[in-house]
Amino acid sequence: MGNTYRDPVDHHRTTQPHAGETLKDHLAWPGLLLVALAVVTFVGGLAAEGYMHMQWAVILGAGALLIGIVGTALLRVERRRVRRVEAQWLAEHQNRPAA
Repeated sequence: MGNTYRDPVDHHRTTQPHAGETLKDHLAWPGLLLVALAVVTFVGGLAAEGYMHMQWAVILGAGALLIGIVGTALLRVERRRVRRVEAQWLAEHQNRPAA
């Protein structure tokens, strides 16, 4: 399959062109990792609050919110890039006969 980070959309082999895009699109991985880190940080904040360590709960809660916003922003930027690449590919191949 090769390196598909420039165009992670599968145009030829499936009727669902975005299937497996998360694994193929390496540029989305930092956003996914940040969202996962935000979830772990949030759970840590809940545990800190459960143990009555309010200062850590506030720090971890704020950190989870900030990390989650950055991770989501990275995912949105990457998704916008993929849609732009897909629209460009479709514009270039609109006169192609159906397979």
